[in-house]
Amino acid sequence: MLGPGKADLLERIHETGSIAAAGRAMSMSYKRAWMLVEEMNGAFRDPLVVSSRGGARGGGARLTEAGTTVLSHYRKLEEITIEAGAARVGAIQSMLKDMSEGK
Repeated sequence: MLGPGKADLLERIHETGSIAAAGRAMSMSYKRAWMLVEEMNGAFRDPLVVSSRGGARGGGARLTEAGTTVLSHYRKLEEITIEAGAARVGAIQSMLKDMSEGK
């Protein structure tokens, strides 16, 4: 339903006001970005993104209140996970070989 890539897409849509621009910023086609938006909108009770077609007034996209809330919860969950896992990540890193000499 939502992972790092989709969260980044939501963030870019919020920043740019455009699904196409958000996709370009992520080196993704408009079709792929639109498909991911449709997946997210279909997975949640309320749509996360609304869009309007272009034309004389221009088109665009924006996060809905639900989209903003979901993105906020996801980013907070990332913070919590990083904090909670820091010791484990450090333990794994301490087990890595020393690659400073390019071996």
